[in-house]
Amino acid sequence: MKTLAMRSAAQASAALRFPAHSIAGRVGTSLKHEHLQAILAEGKRDRFFEVHAENYMGAGGPPHAALNQIRQDHPLSLHGVCMSIGGPEPLDEAHLQRFKALVDRYEPALVSEHLAWSTHGSTYFNDLLPLPYTAATLARVADHIDQVQEAVGRQLLLENPSTYLIFLESTMSETSFIAELVRRTGCGLLLDVNNVFVSAANQGFAALDYLADFPLEHVGEIHLAGHTQQADDEGELLLIDSHDCPVADAVWKLFDVVIGQCGPIPTLIEWDSDLPDWARLKAEADAARAIIDRHVQDFTPGKAHAA
Repeated sequence: MKTLAMRSAAQASAALRFPAHSIAGRVGTSLKHEHLQAILAEGKRDRFFEVHAENYMGAGGPPHAALNQIRQDHPLSLHGVCMSIGGPEPLDEAHLQRFKALVDRYEPALVSEHLAWSTHGSTYFNDLLPLPYTAATLARVADHIDQVQEAVGRQLLLENPSTYLIFLESTMSETSFIAELVRRTGCGLLLDVNNVFVSAANQGFAALDYLADFPLEHVGEIHLAGHTQQADDEGELLLIDSHDCPVADAVWKLFDVVIGQCGPIPTLIEWDSDLPDWARLKAEADAARAIIDRHVQDFTPGKAHAA
């Protein structure tokens, strides 16, 4: 952590390529090319945008031209989906260097990845797969987080997963596992509130109990998204973290609880398929903004959120 802090300070003193927009307390949306013209027509606004790193690992072209335009007027959150931090094998060094190049290129305000794995040997699975919460897994994931943070010279925010099964060999809870990762690596956390609700419904635990055990003081970003319902093979209800519909009322209620405890944390609306028009997506962001604004007058800095 000492090395990471020294490198971060050195970066702060270097000349920046883009304006250093603050992301504190802002509400953002995923950046989709379908909305680009509407976003640019609005000009600068008090919001941020998040992009999946893997969509920008080419050298140039229209995606980078658009992202350059957006980055001039807005802070950016860079969200990785393919690092496979929870995997049993070493990190892909070429992928990590491409990720670092994006951090250097766009100077994002936030950098994040998932507590999940997605590769085995030379095979890539287009999914974020769960992992057992054991001492061996903890050591491996902590080493991977250290490797990423050392490479990019930045704190990494780690996102809690949406899960559909549990491992019998797990020896600790998910919240205890995450808290120990924070202690060992100094990483921050990305709290996906929809993931909490989905996992709680699928596994039969209380979402509020999960949040009570979660190290909220280390949360640097929040995700909100929609989910869908279906039946599993036994006809039981199964929730899928689908990102293709509005945020559910129950998830809004959990978000209200979190903001009441933590204050105005940067919050993102994720909507990745069956995209609505820009006005509809903005309405979701406005709903999150209204909850944050309602709590901000009563929030005492330092009560829960240390950042």
